[in-house]
Amino acid sequence: MTAPIHGRLDRDFHLVEADAALEGLHLRAGGAAGGVIAVPQIATIARLARRLGIVVSRGVIAADEDADLELWVRAEPAGEGVAIAIAGWAERPAASAFPATTIDREHDFIRASADWLWETDEALKLTALSPGVVASRESMLGQPLTKLVTLAENDSGILPILDAIATQRRFDDQEGELRDGGGLVRLSAVPIFDAAGRFAGFRGAAVGLALSPSPALAAAPGDGVDTDAAQADAFGRRLDAALRQPLDRIISGAEHIRAQVDGPLRRDYANYAADIAAAGRHLLALVDDLVDLQAIERPDFAPAIERLDLVDVTRRAAGLLGVKAADADVRIDRPASDEALPAQGDFRRALQVLVNIIGNAVRHSPAGGSVWLRCERQGQYAVVTVADQGRGIDPADHARIFEKFERLQPGDGAGTGVGLYIARRLARAMGGDLTVESAPGQGARFIFTLPAV
Repeated sequence: MTAPIHGRLDRDFHLVEADAALEGLHLRAGGAAGGVIAVPQIATIARLARRLGIVVSRGVIAADEDADLELWVRAEPAGEGVAIAIAGWAERPAASAFPATTIDREHDFIRASADWLWETDEALKLTALSPGVVASRESMLGQPLTKLVTLAENDSGILPILDAIATQRRFDDQEGELRDGGGLVRLSAVPIFDAAGRFAGFRGAAVGLALSPSPALAAAPGDGVDTDAAQADAFGRRLDAALRQPLDRIISGAEHIRAQVDGPLRRDYANYAADIAAAGRHLLALVDDLVDLQAIERPDFAPAIERLDLVDVTRRAAGLLGVKAADADVRIDRPASDEALPAQGDFRRALQVLVNIIGNAVRHSPAGGSVWLRCERQGQYAVVTVADQGRGIDPADHARIFEKFERLQPGDGAGTGVGLYIARRLARAMGGDLTVESAPGQGARFIFTLPAV
């Protein structure tokens, strides 16, 4: 077929409009008329396009009874749904024993020791990025890789990634520096190819060079270096890397099953997958907290102080929690777009504090309730107040909630017990503070302050 084949998916990825060829393929794949798209390859591309908010074009091979179809699928977000256009619809004999590619095995190898993962299209624009690499991961997707990392030449004066593009091979030694001051990294990647064998981008991993043995770890006792602290720091980072990747894969796999990307699934199985994903996220949050805990308790811990707009940070934190609040039927009343509140602090750490206390407010607010965010200057301090309509906190427990591993309601299944401890330590390290005003039945008001500019 030479003419493009079109279809449209609604917000729940139901195939609500389709040309005859696409409708037939959907039905032969086990889908129902008007049901969730049953062709896994098309579903995956559609979900990626809507998640990233950009057009995604990929070559795929889809099974169709006794044959395989080579398709070039273009998915474009359209309102709350996704518009599908398929070109190059070509049939070929089914091949159940294609030679196994080494690409996936190579990617599994390089990601095993990675700190974070990334993926690009053929123009080296980011299509995937691990959470936590930058403050606003969503704004980085669709941007060139070089906007995330400043690439460095090797000893021969070349960029390994450019040589890899020219030869369409794997590379392991591209060094660079995160542009947000996140430090030096080494990038590795394997090439991605479309169904026609054309280069379609890179799937890669990154390792922070600080994780390599440092002079502090190699120093002999008595030379003035705190080797115990350095070794504890290195151990914490290795533990983070060792746990994060398996948990990411568990969560990703469970969400893939829960979303029924590969076709309809029994409801109880989908619910089991949702439970697995939720448990994985809880463990991942615990890993994050333990790594942060280890970092902030080091005697040489010092946030990077810079000028920032605390209102902007507050709005960003609220935006990151928008989906969570909507799922809980809680409204976040955020500052107006024309407000500003200059302050001094570490942007990433201030965002971390606000995500913690706003997330707590959402979690403890009743369905139909509201969380209010107010920003103002009080003397020499910029102040953010986060108020909720939860059950409140007894004054006798105000000091206790900021202690390590303390949870007032251990049976509520939420939190790790160190979030507020970390948040207060961060606030004070930036020259501010985090306090609470509350009483039973009257909700809670958390007050975060930073030095005003």
